[in-house]
Amino acid sequence: MDFRALLMGLAFAFMWSSAFTSARMIVADAPPLYALSARFLISGLIGIAVARMLGESWRLTRSQWRATIIFGLCQNAAYLGLNFVAMQWVEASAAAIIASTLPLLVALAGFLFMGDRLKPLAVAGLFAGFGGVVLIMGARFSGGLDPVGVALCVLAAIALTIATLALRGASSGGNVMMVVGLQMLVGAAALIGPAVMFEDLTVHWTPRLVAAFAYTTLVPGLAATWVWFKLVQRIGAVRGATFHFLNPFFGVAIAAALLGERLGTTDVVGVLIIMAGILAVQLSKAPAPR
Repeated sequence: MDFRALLMGLAFAFMWSSAFTSARMIVADAPPLYALSARFLISGLIGIAVARMLGESWRLTRSQWRATIIFGLCQNAAYLGLNFVAMQWVEASAAAIIASTLPLLVALAGFLFMGDRLKPLAVAGLFAGFGGVVLIMGARFSGGLDPVGVALCVLAAIALTIATLALRGASSGGNVMMVVGLQMLVGAAALIGPAVMFEDLTVHWTPRLVAAFAYTTLVPGLAATWVWFKLVQRIGAVRGATFHFLNPFFGVAIAAALLGERLGTTDVVGVLIIMAGILAVQLSKAPAPR
């Protein structure tokens, strides 16, 4: 892993984690599914325009099209849609902590459904990571954390796991920005129907809403996705996913700094345990030195 890959990984982790705080700001003043569908539409059109300026082609491979559709439905429509809805009732830091279990869920899904073997270090990491989540959520439930919102965040994390397992087909074959733009449009199309059926299009226009919407459209929405695809191309999915161990820390820290969300001793201890668990799972996948 070279210095450029290190910077890309740190940038991705920060941008990915910041999305929960900006989402929390958005849903305070706008209906979540309408806002998210609009974000995907704008991000997708910008991504496709940039892709064409870079000379990228509409002609994707069959595996790219399949993975783009799955990624758009699972990550954008399901994962982010459920998180945006849940953010009406749960704190951004709680949603970030649940979503940060992605590497743990991917490892567990590989073991349960794909026949992957888990090394002792990975097993210990899974127990530690999920244990840290239980520690934090147990304390927060006693403080009034909404169980419906938590359930939606858990379903969102499962959807993100499926999207991640489909990533390989989308990140090979070039045309990375085109894939990013198209999967955004898939998410926009999938969410507009539920938005029309279940939401009232009432928006309270505030400077914070405009700034948060612009930020989440361009940074977590477009830039972070592009950086992630390029990072996977550069160092592989296993090494790239190692940076997810920073997400609990960044997610909680950003929410505390910008939203004033409470950060207790249990949260700090739990986040450190989750980070250690994620890192252990990822290190267990590293090839043995020769």
